[in-house]
Amino acid sequence: MQSLPPDIWQAAWLTVRLAATATLFLLAISLPLAHWLARGASLWKDAIFTAVSLPIVLPPSVLGYYLLLLLGPSGPGGWLARVSGAGQTLAFTFWGLVLGSVLYSLPFAVQPIHNAFEAIGPRPLEVAAMLRASPWRAFWTVAVPLAWPGILSGAILGFAHTVGEFGIVLMIGGDIPVRTRVLSVALYDYVENSQWREANIIAEGMVIFSFAIIFLMSLLRRRIGRYR
Repeated sequence: MQSLPPDIWQAAWLTVRLAATATLFLLAISLPLAHWLARGASLWKDAIFTAVSLPIVLPPSVLGYYLLLLLGPSGPGGWLARVSGAGQTLAFTFWGLVLGSVLYSLPFAVQPIHNAFEAIGPRPLEVAAMLRASPWRAFWTVAVPLAWPGILSGAILGFAHTVGEFGIVLMIGGDIPVRTRVLSVALYDYVENSQWREANIIAEGMVIFSFAIIFLMSLLRRRIGRYR
């Protein structure tokens, strides 16, 4: 059995690192946001939920274009890069990829967590308030444990969606080895250069990964059904 080329290992490591980092940010954003959206309805909440869900239907090239403007030398990302000494732009950097991945994968994390919080209803938090629990304590000791299946689903979907991204990471990250070349971009690069063995290795690996994620979600839904 032939060993994998070093550039595939580099792309795989960068992909896992990007997906893990993006998932941490997704959870940090999605937990409070989904909880707030699930508590009552208003026009503002509907508008924010719609804005969060836009990446589901928005072409990646459109979101990538606006991210390039945001991260470029003339945008706030460029200012932040200059202040931090990282250069003139956050585009074509790892942290630019993280930002793009978080925005693009946000609905896939928010929606299952939102549904989980919504299914809980207001009663458990009202009981916690009657027992003099602070909103912060009630959130972490009551809402989060009850919504853990949805939170786990959101984390898995956010991670998997980040692994499979192509359009966004190509637009804002390009194809820079070690720095921004993730597996999806490496696969495209190998196909363009007719390196079929390497392309087949990545494609087969991503098919297996995708199957495993869907299978895991099916098992999770079954366990949730039994738990309820």
